[in-house]
Amino acid sequence: MSDARSVFTANFTKDRSDIFVAVGVISIVCMLIIPVPTVLLDALMAINLILALLILLIVLYTKKATDFNVFPTVLLVSTVFGLAINVSSTRLILAKGVDFDGRMIRAFASFVVGSSGTEGLVIGFVIFIVIIAVQAIVITKGATRVAEVAARFALDALPGKQMAIEAEYNSGAISEEEAFKRKGDLQREVDFYGAMDGSSKFVSGNVKVGIFITVINLLGGFIIGMAIHGEPAGLALSTYTSLTIGDGLLSQFPALLVSTATGIIVTRSVSDGTFGSDISTQFSRDARIYWIAAGVLGGFAILPGFPWYVLIPLALLMGVLAYRLGRKEVKTAFDAQLKAGQAKKALEEPSEMSPVVPLDPLSLELGYGLIPLVDRDKGAELLERVTRIRRESALDLGLVVPRIRIIDNMRLEPSEYCFKIKGVEVGRGKIRMGYFLCINPGGVKDEIPGERTKDPAFGLPATWINEDKRETAERAGYTVVDPPSIIATHLTEIIKRHASEILGRQETQSILETLKKEYPAVVDEVQKTLSVGEIQKALQSLLREQVSIRNMVAVLEALADYAPVTKDPGYLAEKARQALGRQICLQFADDEKTLRVLTIDQALEQKIVESRVETAGGAVAALEPAVQRVWIKALSRSVAAVHEKGWIPVILCSEAARPLVKSSTERELPDLVVLSVPEIVNDVTVEAVGEIRLEGQGV
Repeated sequence: MSDARSVFTANFTKDRSDIFVAVGVISIVCMLIIPVPTVLLDALMAINLILALLILLIVLYTKKATDFNVFPTVLLVSTVFGLAINVSSTRLILAKGVDFDGRMIRAFASFVVGSSGTEGLVIGFVIFIVIIAVQAIVITKGATRVAEVAARFALDALPGKQMAIEAEYNSGAISEEEAFKRKGDLQREVDFYGAMDGSSKFVSGNVKVGIFITVINLLGGFIIGMAIHGEPAGLALSTYTSLTIGDGLLSQFPALLVSTATGIIVTRSVSDGTFGSDISTQFSRDARIYWIAAGVLGGFAILPGFPWYVLIPLALLMGVLAYRLGRKEVKTAFDAQLKAGQAKKALEEPSEMSPVVPLDPLSLELGYGLIPLVDRDKGAELLERVTRIRRESALDLGLVVPRIRIIDNMRLEPSEYCFKIKGVEVGRGKIRMGYFLCINPGGVKDEIPGERTKDPAFGLPATWINEDKRETAERAGYTVVDPPSIIATHLTEIIKRHASEILGRQETQSILETLKKEYPAVVDEVQKTLSVGEIQKALQSLLREQVSIRNMVAVLEALADYAPVTKDPGYLAEKARQALGRQICLQFADDEKTLRVLTIDQALEQKIVESRVETAGGAVAALEPAVQRVWIKALSRSVAAVHEKGWIPVILCSEAARPLVKSSTERELPDLVVLSVPEIVNDVTVEAVGEIRLEGQGV
């Protein structure tokens, strides 16, 4: 009940503030056309003054410019508010003339003009002109220029900074949440300076309108006072000049505070602290400057005509400040030297090495000639592709690949790269920078001249070509890929083929902990009968044949159903495959849900089942060498025939034979798909396109 009340209170407060702001903005706009009594005008002028002061103080105490990201909008609203007050005061001044009773304007006018008559009016008018000139020429123009340059440079630097964040994320230096947060902060910074580039024009426009209103007050007041109110020329000039000065100062002084705040906030883009802390830190770095300043002031004090009674106290103040800063510097240097000595001593002392030397789960090592592929200044296209591959692997296999560490290796050739899983190499290739790899997808007759090589991902014949021949090769039907795409494709295949090695116990435990938040019953039941290692082995069996474990709930439910019967990882993996039958079938069926399969002669299948041998890694088929050769030869011939028809070769056999058939073909045909009959779902049509049998072997 208390939580509901808190939520209601928070929502009510938020709605109330939104209503208050909406009413305030509408009222400000209405003030431009609706007359305002002088009492209310005095109150609004006081509010405008304190609002400008608050804006300046908030800017001074803000550490980062983006922490006050509402400033551009506040700048617009405060500008319109000031102009509305100025229009209302102009209407009252012109209408009432000598009878105008606005206390705020009268007070400012008397404070500046005083009681010196014509001389006071002239001095007050000169001060007013100087304030407008300072604001228009110095502060506003400078702030506008700084905002424009800051917006331009922030936008130009955005891609480079984003790639730098991606590089840190891919190297494992920061987490995904930290990378997301940094990108959000970066986008807010660009949006802020873009908004400031436009909103700074509000300040300059406010100054110009202020000058225009001042001229209207003077000329219009003088004419109205003489022609309508019948006042003498001297009285009309004195009255309206005084009121104009008071009104102008009362409108331009808050505007001056706001424009000062604008200049401060756009010039502090590189600061990480408040304005006061930055001043305190950066003005106290070196005591020598204050000794020099004290000497210069002392020198001026002894010269004839200079006010020694002002300069000597200032020189003493500089000297005391220099002495205190000097002592602080000596203490800081001593502490730094002491820490350096302790660190050196710690390095000299023999230290015990950690008993564990960690290895990267997956790393990409590059020769120095391939470093431009990950150089932030040159696009770093490979980094973006690596991030994309990790996301795609999570969607395709259900396996979140650990961060891929990208490092340079001077032992590699300049154009060489290699992939390692836990420090062991699993793939290698060579890249010719500035060239493209031309691969024949099959059926292309035209020859493309170039350096012959092999595609590192699939081992297909390929040719290195330059940019001039790229268009010709694409027209001929070749697949043309650039260096980043070559490495990215190779990485994708490495992840698919070695997904079972990437999935360790810690990754399995993380999967179970994450899944337990939404499916606690499933996780608790499977963990009652199976350990994390046994679950890991079952999942590795699925990944070894590139079966996605994304539907982890179905996998765990199957494991929980059959774990009381046996804890054999191979048997449990087969039951998990059957639970994922629809997913597996649709992966290899055509658009009409037709699955074209090769069957095995019954006698041959029985021979494979009878050759079953239990090993530490599970059950395998141990056919006689001669039978194995003939079996692989017959299988390869049937698979090639299916390939020629444009179909995916799929072997269909019994549940008992499936893992044995797969194990007997894993070396020669590692990508062969082998399904069991229980994995076939009802709404998938099975079409047998051939039968594999051994000729002349008596089976």
